[in-house]
Amino acid sequence: MPVIECDVDVARERLEDAGVAVEDGNTDHERWRASRGNATAVAYDDKVVIQGETPRELEAVLRAESGRAHVHFDGAARGNPGPAAIGWVIVTGDGIVAEGSKRIGTGTNNQAEYEALIAALEAVREYGYDEVHLRGDSELVVKQVRGEYNTNNPELREKRVTVHELLSQFDEWTLEHVPREVNEHADELANAALDRS
Repeated sequence: MPVIECDVDVARERLEDAGVAVEDGNTDHERWRASRGNATAVAYDDKVVIQGETPRELEAVLRAESGRAHVHFDGAARGNPGPAAIGWVIVTGDGIVAEGSKRIGTGTNNQAEYEALIAALEAVREYGYDEVHLRGDSELVVKQVRGEYNTNNPELREKRVTVHELLSQFDEWTLEHVPREVNEHADELANAALDRS
């Protein structure tokens, strides 16, 4: 449940500008509330609490900002192919902005790594960052996206095209291969998603 400390009047304006209907609060403590999809944002004196199954869209509107984000992504598959999942983390100078993980069905490690990168880029774009610095522990995916390795597998080639389409929406981007221990949080998120049945 995301909690965003902010000027709630400014937050209300952001939501209204994004076409989200804002209503009066249900109690004396609530300043206002707004819903979109399966999530509701509730404003108190100096914070907004987002409840529900899919808070990301409302959170993205409220946290929208330009600037630089650092992103760690990881995919995991148990068996190759086997049950697969992804994890990603968006970090700025203020700390972790958002993170996500989910199971993606059956896939290979490489397919999961690409899916994690795509999900991370979509999330960063929703949050409105202009510049993204990506880090992943799959040397193959990093070097394929950077054009240092060929992409012979048709499905991976299609995913690489999707990644480049998403990257083109940023003013600046970098993609770096890092050791697994540097990518530990994203790896933990992906594996935790696999552990959930």
